[in-house]
Formats: sequence, structure tokens, C-alpha cells
Amino acid sequence: MPKKQDRRLRVGVLGCGAIAQAAHFESCTKAANADLYAICDVADDLRERMAATHAPQKSFSDYDVMLADPDLEAVIIATSDAFHVPAAIRALEAGKHVLCEKPLATSVEEAESLRAATAKSGKRVQVGHMKRFDPGLQAAKAFIDGGMGDMVALKAWYCDSTHRYPMTDAVQPLIIASAAAKKPSENPKADLDRYYMLAHGSHLVDTARYFAGEIVAVDARLSNRGGMRCWFVDVEFANGSLGHLDLTVAVRMDWHEGFQIYGANGSILGKTYNPWYYKSSEVDIFDEATGASSRVLGADGHFYRRQLEGFADTILTGAPQAGADVEDGIASVRAMVAIAHSVKSGQPVRLADVSGAL
Repeated sequence: MPKKQDRRLRVGVLGCGAIAQAAHFESCTKAANADLYAICDVADDLRERMAATHAPQKSFSDYDVMLADPDLEAVIIATSDAFHVPAAIRALEAGKHVLCEKPLATSVEEAESLRAATAKSGKRVQVGHMKRFDPGLQAAKAFIDGGMGDMVALKAWYCDSTHRYPMTDAVQPLIIASAAAKKPSENPKADLDRYYMLAHGSHLVDTARYFAGEIVAVDARLSNRGGMRCWFVDVEFANGSLGHLDLTVAVRMDWHEGFQIYGANGSILGKTYNPWYYKSSEVDIFDEATGASSRVLGADGHFYRRQLEGFADTILTGAPQAGADVEDGIASVRAMVAIAHSVKSGQPVRLADVSGAL
């Protein structure tokens, strides 16, 4: 656990559900430059239990009352997807910085509504694409930006596993639920094509953009056979490289996630683990100049804590934002909507042409 710094960002977590329990409460407690200042949830039983466990300085049942606290500096929005943008806008209007869980929104218009609110507020908005804080992915990005030269092609895959729940149950804290929890008007899992894309595809799309930059167009196919959904997506990147994404839920094997990148002066091969293991990706970087491969150990693989520390660093010291910003969040939503449109039409779709919801 990193040593606490003298100046730490005072963070409030909105939502005491699964993602807060599995990731954000612990991250605030362990972060070197942040503290769990407050928690907020409408479910009294859940909030009181989490307050007893994680010991924030303050506990709130009303979000607006938490936002009115002058000592609160930033919020982590750990709610259902449908509540992300409204909660983010309220925080920005109250003068608070925002770290919002991914996906940023469920429609292009809703995502883009956060752009103006962010600019007007002058506050930081970061989207919770925590894989950008995987030391293995960061090493790959450094080589891409450094010695690799022109990128030729990127292949990336994110394949959830039928065995992930017994495996994650062994390492995650016991997740507590409440019958009084606030739920969106529509069940997010009523449409599994939509749910899987938002929950898992958002990671895959952001990883591709992190490495290869802007996505211009997609040509997608979806298979629903054998109890699994499989998206194959051909991607046109603005940098001219070829792209192919594979999102499959759920494969009959171990968690299967990774990427291959081919460049003019080298190549990268990455294997990523189930995120709840907090194990850095194994990334082999072959440099043509030396004729040798290298692999960073990445001993600190707590992506969620590292994500919060990066967010806090931009606020406390003015450091460059290493995490996904509001434009990255918007672009990810736009790409997912484009994939859905391409599946439906059977034709390539340009991201600039899409609108509407997933």
C-alpha cells in the first residue's frame, strides 16, 4: 500500500453497489494522494454497512447534500449506466471534479451533453477505463509512441469466460446488495446484446483507441450461437492501420483477453488477465533495432487505485491526464453505437454519421 501524501484529494463515492465495493472504496483508502471523504447511497441499510466497513468521514443519503459540502473536491460515479451523465452534470455544476465509471453514457447525444458541461465547469472529467493504468498496456503504449514507427495493424480481443464467477468470487470481497437500491427504469440486462457491448465492449473499444487512436469506421458482424455472443469488428483507424476486434461473451475456456500490434520497427503481443486478479498484462515487446524482446513486470497491478491516483494527480499537481477524458468517453460510446448500427445494416458505418442510443 503506497504511503499517504500530505495533500490528498477528498473524494466522495456515489453508489455503494458492486463496483464501489469491489474497486472504489478500497482504491480511495489505499491511494497515496486521495481519501475516502464521503459515500452516498439512497439505500440506508447498504450505506450504513459500507460506512461501518470503510469509515468515510461523512455519509449521505442525498447526493445534492453531499455535493453541497465545501470540503468535498471530487466524486466517483459508481452507479448504473443510466445515471452517469445526470450525476456527472450535477457534480460539475456544484464545482466538483468527476471520475465516472464506464461507459460514459448509453447514447451519443447523452455522452455529448457532457462536453459543454465539462467545458463550462473548468473541472476535470475522467472516464473509468482503468485498463489505461495497466503497467503492461502502458509499456506497450510507450513503445508505440516511441520506437515502433508506423503502426500497420492491431488485433484485440476481449472474451469473457463461463468460469469467471467462481474465479472472481474467490478473490473479490463479499458483495452486499440492498432491496432499497436505486435501479434504472429499464432492466439493463433485458437486452443482452446491448448490455454486453456496454459492459465489455466499452473496454475493448477504449483499449483499441488507446493504442491506435481515432476510429473512423467499423464493419461488424454478430453471431448468437451455442449460448454465446460473438462480435467480429473490422476497424478503420485514422492513422491508416488495419484493425480487428473480437468481443465474445462467454467463451468455454479461461478468461481470454489480449492484443497483437504490428509496427514498422517492432511488434507487441499482450495477454491480459481477469481484472479482479489485479495482475498486470504480460506484454512482450519486440524491438527490431535490438533484435530482442522485453516484458515489464508491472508488480503494481491495482488498476483502480492507480486510476484514482492519476486522476488526483491531474487535480492536485496539474499533471497531464493519463486517463480517458470526456472526448475519449464520447468516442467510445459513438463507436459502440456504430458497431450496433453496422450489425443491423450489414454495412460499414462511419462513426461521424451515427446518432441515438445503443
